[in-house]
Amino acid sequence: MQEICEELKIVLVALECEKDHTHMFLNALPTFSPADIMAKIKGVTSKKLREEFPHLNHLPSLWTRSYFVSTAENVSSETIKRYVEQQKTRG
Repeated sequence: MQEICEELKIVLVALECEKDHTHMFLNALPTFSPADIMAKIKGVTSKKLREEFPHLNHLPSLWTRSYFVSTAENVSSETIKRYVEQQKTRG
C-alpha cells in the first residue's frame, strides 16, 4: 500500500485490514478521482497478492467493484485516524 500511495502522491494516514474488508484513511489531492485511486489500489494489490499466493489465481477477482468514500469535512483527521485504528479491536 505504501508504494502505491507514494507513486500516486497520496498520504496513507491509517490502514486496518479485516477478514473481508479494509479501512483506509488517505489524504489525496484532487488530481485523481476516488474511483481512479481505488481502481489503482485494487489492481496493484490484486496482482501482488496473486504473485505471492498462486492459489488465488483461480479466482475471477479478489476485490468487489464496490467501495465507500467520504470526505473528512467537519471531522478532524485525528478522529478519522482513531476510528480506522479502532476497527481492529471492535467486535
